[in-house]
Amino acid sequence: MTTVSGAESRSAIDKPARFVPGQPDMWFFALFEALVFTSYFVVYMYTRTQHTQLFLLSQAKLDLRIGALNTLLLLASSWSMARCVQASRTGAARSALRSALLTTVFGALFLVSKTLEWARLIHRGLTFTTNAFFTHYFFLTMIHALHLLIGFVVLGILVYQLRSPARRSQKLIETCATYWHTVDLLWVLIFSLLYVVR
Repeated sequence: MTTVSGAESRSAIDKPARFVPGQPDMWFFALFEALVFTSYFVVYMYTRTQHTQLFLLSQAKLDLRIGALNTLLLLASSWSMARCVQASRTGAARSALRSALLTTVFGALFLVSKTLEWARLIHRGLTFTTNAFFTHYFFLTMIHALHLLIGFVVLGILVYQLRSPARRSQKLIETCATYWHTVDLLWVLIFSLLYVVR
């Protein structure tokens, strides 16, 4: 009986359990957000086919370098968030906390850069009501910025978790990371549609 139990125990160790990080609710939210943004993207692409020349001329007024910089900032924030989760899994709470704070810095730099870009466009007379392209541009980038602001609340929860071993929950930490990665992925798609696709 003991021998069989030991064999079963070794077999369980040899076969790692399937693991999906974070809470299932957050994955449901991420999929829901992906569907919602996909519908926005479909509307954008359809409108683009109706006003191809207008969209091309309007896109030319965006600075691709700023869009690329913003994308690099959010990709860097995803990298530091991944480091945070990895450090937390190994019990290196201080390292995880540093990575979480670095993620916050990258996110804040993105928001500052995006705000300056909006201000620059508005100063040139390009607003939400200028034409169909800029309606989509401001709508998509501002909806994304709203999600990013919520992301800062999520980062606050993450930092709060990491500051005390007594309240630390790996599942909650990974749930926060899932939200942040979702926001970053949405930006990559928005950047591709608004700045790159011609």
